[in-house]
Amino acid sequence: MNIESHMDTESTIKACVLALPEVAAWPEMVSVLEPAKRTLHPGWHLPLLACQAVGGDVSQAIPGGAAIACLEISIILVDDMLDEDPRGEHLRRGSGPTANLALAFQSAAFRVVEQAVVDADQRVTITASLAWLALATAFAQHWDVQNLRGEENYWKVVRAKSTPLHSTAIYIGALLGNASAQVVAGLRDFGVLFGEIIQIRDDLFDAFQTPANPDWRQGRNSLPLLYARTADHPDRARFMDLLPQINDPQALQAAQQILIHCGAVSYCTYHLVKRHREARQLLEGLPLADPASVTDLLVWQTQPLIELLQTSGAEVPVDLLTEAVA
Repeated sequence: MNIESHMDTESTIKACVLALPEVAAWPEMVSVLEPAKRTLHPGWHLPLLACQAVGGDVSQAIPGGAAIACLEISIILVDDMLDEDPRGEHLRRGSGPTANLALAFQSAAFRVVEQAVVDADQRVTITASLAWLALATAFAQHWDVQNLRGEENYWKVVRAKSTPLHSTAIYIGALLGNASAQVVAGLRDFGVLFGEIIQIRDDLFDAFQTPANPDWRQGRNSLPLLYARTADHPDRARFMDLLPQINDPQALQAAQQILIHCGAVSYCTYHLVKRHREARQLLEGLPLADPASVTDLLVWQTQPLIELLQTSGAEVPVDLLTEAVA
C-alpha cells in the first residue's frame, strides 16, 4: 500500500475520532476535523505505513493514526496563531475559541488511545509517547516564537519542533505492528530524519509562496532566508534592502530570485539529499517486511519540491532527481 492508497483511510481515521462522544457532540471540533487534509504532511498515515513496513495488521494502527491526527491538528491550530498565519482558524473563530479547540484535540488524542483495543503495555507506552510529543512540541514552539537567530539555533528548533511528531507517529505504528525493539528504535530514528526533511522542504515552499509567507514578514529563522541574510554573497546587501518591502510583489520576486542565485536553495537541497541518504542507509539496515512502505515516503515528498524548483527557475540538483526515483 503506497502513500496515496493510505490517504483513502483518512475517512476511517476521522471516524475513529468522531466516535468519541465528546467530539461528536461538539460541532466546532467536527467542522475542524472534517475538511482537514494533510497532502503535504502525511502525519495521520505514518503509523499505518510503519505498521505495514514491519509486517503488522494495518487496521491495528488506525487508533495510532487517529491520535496523531488529533495532535497534529492541535499543533497546527496553535502554530498558526503564534505565526500569525493568515490562513489560520483563529482568524475565523477568534484566538480564544481556537486555543480551546487546540486543547480539545490534544485531549482527544489520549481518549482515542484509551478506547483503542490494544495491549495494556502498548497503551501505556503509546500514551507516554504522545505526552512526550505534546510537551516537546510546546517547548519548541516556545523557542520558535523567540525567533532565535543563527544556524545553530535553526537546527536546535527543527529537532525540537519538527521531528517529535514524525518520529512518534512512526514509532507508534511500529509498536502496533508488534515489531522488535531494534526495529522500533530504528524506525523512530528514521522518523527524526524524515521530520527534518519535511521542515527543510517546508521552508523552501514557504519561501517561494506568493504573496509573502509570514516567514518573510516576521524575519523568521527559516533555512533559505537565514542563508541569504548571513552568507557572504554579492546580493546580500540588496537582499537586506528588499526585506522591508517584501509585501510588494516585485520586491518579493526579486528577493526570491536572490534565494536561487546566492546559493540558498542549493544549500537547502544539499541538506535534504544528505538526510535522504542517511535515512535510506538506516532503513537498509533494518529487517523490514515491507520496506517500500517507508522508503516511498522519501520519494513522495521529493516530487513536489522538484516541481517547485523547476517552476521557480532554480536548477534541480542531479542528486535530488536521483532521490525522487530511487
